[in-house]
Amino acid sequence: MRGVSTLVRNAKQRRSRAQLLNAARVAARGWGWPVAPAVGLTAEGDCRCPRIDCPVPGAHPHDPKLLAATTDDRMIKWWWSRRPTAPVLVATGSQVCALSLPAEAGARVLDYFDALRVPTGPVIATPTRYVLLVAPYSLPELADLLVAQEWVPSSLRYHGPGGFVVLPPSETGAGALRWIRRPLSARRTPWLPAVSDLVEALVEASIATPDGATLAP
Repeated sequence: MRGVSTLVRNAKQRRSRAQLLNAARVAARGWGWPVAPAVGLTAEGDCRCPRIDCPVPGAHPHDPKLLAATTDDRMIKWWWSRRPTAPVLVATGSQVCALSLPAEAGARVLDYFDALRVPTGPVIATPTRYVLLVAPYSLPELADLLVAQEWVPSSLRYHGPGGFVVLPPSETGAGALRWIRRPLSARRTPWLPAVSDLVEALVEASIATPDGATLAP
C-alpha cells in the first residue's frame, strides 16, 4: 500500500508542476501577459526569501526580480524547469491590472454586479481575498477615481504599474489560488473591464469589511 500511495503522490506532484508551467505559458503566449516565477515555498512551507517574518510567504518576486517578467517561451520553460513548483506571477501595468478586496466583500460585490448585469473580467480567489483583473490603468487615473470617493478603506488594494498578481493554480503560504471566473480562452487575451466601471462598488464593498491582519496575497 505504501508503494501505491507514493506513486499516487508522485503523480499528483507531476500533474501540479505541469499545470503551473502550462498556466505560465498560457498567460504569456496566449494572453500576452509578462510572467515570472514567484519566490515560492520551502518543503516546510516557509517562504524562500531571506525574511523570517515575510508577510506574503511564497507570493512575491525575489529572484528573478519583477522587471525580468517576460512573454518569452524559452525563458519561461527554463525558469520552471529549475523551479517547477514556483507560483506563477504576472507583472501588472502594461497589459493587465487588478484590484483586490477581502473575500467576503468580493463575493458580495460579484453578486451585485451580476444583478445589475455589469460584466466583470477574470476573478481570482485566494484563501482570504478576491482579485478582479481589469484593463491597464495609470496611477494618475486611479488617483483621480479614488479622490472622487468619500473614503477609501485600506482593505481595497491596487495592482497597477510596477505591481503583480499571482495566478492559479499557484500555492502560496496562504493556500491555493483558484479561478472564480475563468478567462474564456487560453489563446485569446481575456476581455478586461475598465477600472472606472468597478471601483465605486469595490470601495463600498470594502468599507463594509474589516481589513485583515496580514497582507495575505
